[in-house]
Amino acid sequence: MSPRNIEKDLQQREKRINHILDTALEIIALKGIGSVSINHIAVAAGMSIGNMYHYFKSKDEIISEILRRGQTSYGEHVSQLAEQSGDALNKLLLLSESWLALENNWAYTILIHTARLSETSSEEIRREVTERFTNNLGPVANIMEQGQKEGLIVSGVPLELAYYFVSLIQGLTLQKMPGAEVPIRAQARSIVSLFAVSLHNSKRND
Repeated sequence: MSPRNIEKDLQQREKRINHILDTALEIIALKGIGSVSINHIAVAAGMSIGNMYHYFKSKDEIISEILRRGQTSYGEHVSQLAEQSGDALNKLLLLSESWLALENNWAYTILIHTARLSETSSEEIRREVTERFTNNLGPVANIMEQGQKEGLIVSGVPLELAYYFVSLIQGLTLQKMPGAEVPIRAQARSIVSLFAVSLHNSKRND
C-alpha cells in the first residue's frame, strides 16, 4: 500500500473515531452513563456493533477517550492563554468566550461531572478526570495571580479563584441543554467582571 493510501486510511479512521466520540458524548449526557451501552452508541452512530469493536472495545474506553481528549485540549488552550501577552482580564475574557462558544459544552460538562460521581464509572476514570480537572486549574490560577499583581483581579487565593471561575462557567453551560435551555444568554464580560477589581474600589485605594 502506498504512503498516500496509508495516510488516507488513517484520516478516515480518525474521522470515524471523532464521529463515534461526538455521538457518544451527547447520548451519554442525555441518558446518563448507566443507561447507555456500547450497543446504544453503535446504533446512534449508524454502525454495527462488530464495526464499533474495530475502534473501541468498551463503553468505558469511549468515555475515557472523550474525557482525555477534551480535558487535554482545554488544558493546552488555557496554558497558551496564560503564557501569551496581555492583561489578565483580557485573558479571562478570551477563555470565557471560547468556552461559551462551544456547541456541545453542555454535554461535555455533564459527562465530566457524572463520570466523577456515577458509581458505574470505573475508579480509574474518576481518578483521571479529577486529576486532569485539578491540573487544568493551574494555568487559570496563574492568570488570577497575574491579575492581582496588575491590580485588576480581586484579592484571594489564586487557585480558589480559578476554581470558582471554572465552576461558574461550567454551571452556566449546563443551562444550554437542548429542550431545557434557559432563555438568557451568558455574557463573557459579565462573568469576568465578577472577578475584577471595581473602578470604584480602585479609585478609593488610590
